[in-house]
Formats: sequence, C-alpha cells, structure tokens
Amino acid sequence: MGIPHLVPYCASKFALVGLSDALRHELRRYDIRVTTVCPGLMRTGGPMHALFKGRHESEYAWFAALDALPPSSISAERAARSIVRALRQGRARVTLSLPAKLCVAADALSPALTAAAFDLMNRMLPRPTDATGDAMAFGWDSRGKAPRALTRLSDRAAERNNEVAAFAEQPQETTTVGAGG
Repeated sequence: MGIPHLVPYCASKFALVGLSDALRHELRRYDIRVTTVCPGLMRTGGPMHALFKGRHESEYAWFAALDALPPSSISAERAARSIVRALRQGRARVTLSLPAKLCVAADALSPALTAAAFDLMNRMLPRPTDATGDAMAFGWDSRGKAPRALTRLSDRAAERNNEVAAFAEQPQETTTVGAGG
C-alpha cells in the first residue's frame, strides 16, 4: 500500500514485491519457490533508527505509536512464526499484520474509498515545514513528543533485539539536506 509520509519506503517495497513476483515465475521451472512477505508494521525497535524530516518529533510520535501498539503492529516473534509457516506451505505471498490484511482487502473492494481514507489520514499527519524542515533527525533524537506509554512495547522490542545499544553508540547529530542534495 502507498502510505502517506512513507513514500521512499513504500517505493522500495513495491520494487521488492515486483522483483519477487518475477523471480517466482522464472525460478519455478527449477523447483525453486519464492515467498513474498508483506509484514505491515512490526515491533522491532526500528523507529529509533528511522530518519525523520520536517516536524521530526511529531512525525516520530505518530510513527512510533503506530509501530508499538498491538492493533496496528505485529510482534517480531509472531511474524517469524507466520513467515516460517508460509515458507513450509510454499505460499507465493503472505501478508502478516491484521491492519495490512484489512488495507489490502479494502483496496481490492474499493480503491476509491481506500484512497479517500489515506487522504484523510494525510491531512491529520504533520504538515510540511519551510527550509528548516530539511534537517533530518534519527528517531532516537526525535522522541520528545512520543508518549512513553504508547511506545512501551516497541521500546521493549528494541531492548530484546539489542537496538538500544546500537542507537546509544551512534553520534547524536543530525544531517542537513540542502536543495538538490
């Protein structure tokens, strides 16, 4: 799905789905199976390593909350079990989280309604900024507006996956991206 504020991420996933679909067809004659996994949001601690621009604290807050809450994300352990099951069954494609499954089904039933829902979602997300919004910040530098109560499960996943040590060792700087750069 094309999700507002996640354009580069979505573009890369669309490319990977196309690559695996093509490989699946080409490799089938050699009895090689290709399974495409579309997980949706997984609680791994990843938002701390993501780069945010614009109103980076607000962007981080909504993304980290969605990534951490069980209704909108899936635990990495549950995802792993589902992936292994799909591989054993030889499935061509598996969509893991409930929200991802619902989005795919809604888009198949009514693309116009799904587009309207994402347009509404985009209006609720942080607005673009002026040139000061060109500065990029890692999630760990953007945690200011994210309520800890909402990100607790993702924070625990970061500890389990040794993501905390990884971001604590990184230099606490931001990179500024200028026009054309």
